Amino acid sequence: MTEVESGENSTADAPTEDELFDVLANRRRRYAVHALDDADGATEIGDVAEQVAAWEYGVDVEQVSYEERKRVYTALQQSHFPMMDDAGVVDFDKNRGTVEPTESLDDVEVYMDVVQGHEIPWSVYYLGVSGVAASLMAAVWTGTWPFAALPDLAWGVAVTAMFGVSAVAHTYYARGQRIGASDEPPELRE
Repeated sequence: MTEVESGENSTADAPTEDELFDVLANRRRRYAVHALDDADGATEIGDVAEQVAAWEYGVDVEQVSYEERKRVYTALQQSHFPMMDDAGVVDFDKNRGTVEPTESLDDVEVYMDVVQGHEIPWSVYYLGVSGVAASLMAAVWTGTWPFAALPDLAWGVAVTAMFGVSAVAHTYYARGQRIGASDEPPELRE
């Protein structure tokens, strides 16, 4: 009985969390995942390499030089795609020069919590919102002016609305950061 027949090969079913993090730990692999997201079946390595090179060098696909494309192509072919194939997120055929996303890659809802500029992570944001809500509820509970002017129910509705608006904003933002949600990877969007 082979390893696959005995069910011992977990990567044939789905990548483990560690394997997925290993795949996403490298920017070039994240770009390749993004490029493959729109692929309808097997894709030529050269096409993926050209798009990844364009993103890496900050140029249009038509402006990618032969040397830039070759550097990316070689790295994808010799290192990145074999690793991604071992993790079970792509089917890589070096002899045919093709790579194809697997169902495991399609099923993975990957969100990139990209923090750019002066933004704060959502976890810190929600911690702050919780602090504000706790302070507000404490002021209402102790009857501190001007919080005692409105009924407790009104403040409860305000806190609930604050979390609701935050959740809607977070959902909207997270969908825009999803790999494959737009024409370029989340890291390149401003």
